[in-house]
Amino acid sequence: MIFLVDHNFKGHARILLGSIASQGWLDLVPIRFVMFEEIGLSIDSSDRVVWRVAQENQMMLLTANRSMKDEDSLEQVMREESDQNSFPVVTVGNADRVLNDSSYRERCVNRIVEIAIYKVSYMGTRRVFIP
Repeated sequence: MIFLVDHNFKGHARILLGSIASQGWLDLVPIRFVMFEEIGLSIDSSDRVVWRVAQENQMMLLTANRSMKDEDSLEQVMREESDQNSFPVVTVGNADRVLNDSSYRERCVNRIVEIAIYKVSYMGTRRVFIP
């Protein structure tokens, strides 16, 4: 499963991926984190553009803070464009705890692995909050 990492979550994602790798999950489950620059997205891309790129490339967006404020907010885009074949947005509830709380980070890792393994079960779900 490929996760598109939100531009302001890169450092967090590297720590999560390091934990996933150190636990041996990458030997069992194909998980890849892709950064905006790898697929030509600008850091100031609208939520609508980011969501569409993720969907077109069959990726789940991994984020912590996409807004819900305007017509192009992630929440609004999901309401308008999501269907039963859409990949969900995986939202970390507390980004700071990923950095500072190993137990929380471990729970996030477990959920990411679970989502990757059972991705079909999550299709059509707009947003999955983790841990």
